[in-house]
Amino acid sequence: MNHTVQQLLLAALVVLPLLGSAAALLPAPPGLRGRGPDQAVLRHGVTVTAVVLAAAIALAAGFDHDHPARMQAQTDIGWIPALDIRIHLGVDGVSLPLLVLTALLTFLSALYAYFNRPAGPSPRAFVALLLLLESGTLASFAVLDLMLFFLAFEMVLIPMYFLINRWGSGERERAAWRFILYTLLGSVVMLLGLLLVGLKGGTFDMVALATDKGSGLSHTTQLTAALAIIVGLAVKAPMWPLHSWLPDAHTAAPTVGSVLLAGVLLKMGTYGLVRIVLPMTPGAAHTYAPYLAAFAVVGIIYGSLACLALALPSPTTTLNGGFAPFERSGAKGDLKRLIAYSSVGHMGFVLLGIATLTPTGVNGALFANIAHGLITGLLFFLVGALKDRSGTTDLDQLAGTSGAALYGRAPRLGGLLAFGAVASLGLPGLAGFWGEMLAMFGAFDPADGLSRPAYLTYMALAGFGTLLTAAYMLIVVRRVCMGDHPIGPRVGTEPERPALADVHGHEFAAWSPLVVLTVLAGLWPAALLGLTDPAVQQLLAGGNR
Repeated sequence: MNHTVQQLLLAALVVLPLLGSAAALLPAPPGLRGRGPDQAVLRHGVTVTAVVLAAAIALAAGFDHDHPARMQAQTDIGWIPALDIRIHLGVDGVSLPLLVLTALLTFLSALYAYFNRPAGPSPRAFVALLLLLESGTLASFAVLDLMLFFLAFEMVLIPMYFLINRWGSGERERAAWRFILYTLLGSVVMLLGLLLVGLKGGTFDMVALATDKGSGLSHTTQLTAALAIIVGLAVKAPMWPLHSWLPDAHTAAPTVGSVLLAGVLLKMGTYGLVRIVLPMTPGAAHTYAPYLAAFAVVGIIYGSLACLALALPSPTTTLNGGFAPFERSGAKGDLKRLIAYSSVGHMGFVLLGIATLTPTGVNGALFANIAHGLITGLLFFLVGALKDRSGTTDLDQLAGTSGAALYGRAPRLGGLLAFGAVASLGLPGLAGFWGEMLAMFGAFDPADGLSRPAYLTYMALAGFGTLLTAAYMLIVVRRVCMGDHPIGPRVGTEPERPALADVHGHEFAAWSPLVVLTVLAGLWPAALLGLTDPAVQQLLAGGNR
């Protein structure tokens, strides 16, 4: 593809959602209002995100797959000459999959919102915030200047705050405030590290800094800057123990907010580690890697145990076909909260792969990033649909005699939930398997200078985490899809459950791409690894594996 066309496509990915966000606040032309202004603005959101997705696919199709390590579609324009801050855009094998994933999930979210109008204030503001969020996320993966990266990183916080606060449910205000406070504080710390790298390195250009590989920074400067950057990125990742904002945010967020928060926003943290910390401060990355791996493994075990506790029946749940008064209710047994905690565990594998400092581990981390976005996005869509039908996401109620019992009442919905669960637990042949396996392979033989016995311990603990993941996911499927049946003879007769709507046409349209891509990535991992591996090799200076 022509270089100029590539430049225009990449610039369009960042600018079109921003222009669409501003246009969403304007009155719709009379001929385009359809059944009303609300429908018109929701249709506007679908249209803009569809165009952005088409541009992302065209960019991927025109990408030079023979040279994925080379930065392509570059635009480099001076912005603040005094500080050498430039509007520098580009894409390589690391960022291209994340750009396409972001465009896809935002389009599917807009399509879902068109048919399931979010409960809350005017859809006009909803669509404007959704497009602003998309623009900031795409910019985070496309910019190649440290200051622009920080601005894009911050740009997504306000839209997500309002999506949770105004269109969420439950304790939405508290969850929104925790989200914004944690991420803003982390960003302030990260800014100090970015400034230190840019000022001491003599430039804010990410390509130049990565090429220098920290040669212009003393070891003390690297340690100080990398620590600040890692803390800021770890909040967004999220890494234990900086994760506590995430379950509340997911529990309160609307369906679309949860899909985008888990599917793309969390990836900004791990992407920053690969793009900034590993190549620009390699000495500090080597120093901090064992600690990052330890926190990652704790997150895997902690997240899995939290999910297991949420998945099991509450102490007051009876197994004779009825229920005692609930002592565990709301968020304490919430299915959305469970999936949020599962993200802590899954992103732990991403962090573990990065902490191995090997091409194998980092490739596994990038693969797990994409797999998590596809699978967890699907799961949050399914839980949102389940809440629309049953009015609750409380597991005890969904598993009760009047609960979901999806296999009998909505078999296609139940089948999709079971598919999402087995994909999340890492079933071979699906996308969730490869990232976790490669991350553990990287831990089996970490980079030179890292303690192999320690990393073997981390690998064993991560493997135990996969068993816990399988346990809680299968419990969720059993309870939601089949119900809590008594052990032994049933007492009395089970009341007949009313009908439950199965998958609608628009839901099938929104979810099927995620199912198909989860299968394709599982069966053909080379399509993604072929993009990321050369770029990772270059970022790690060739690596040692």
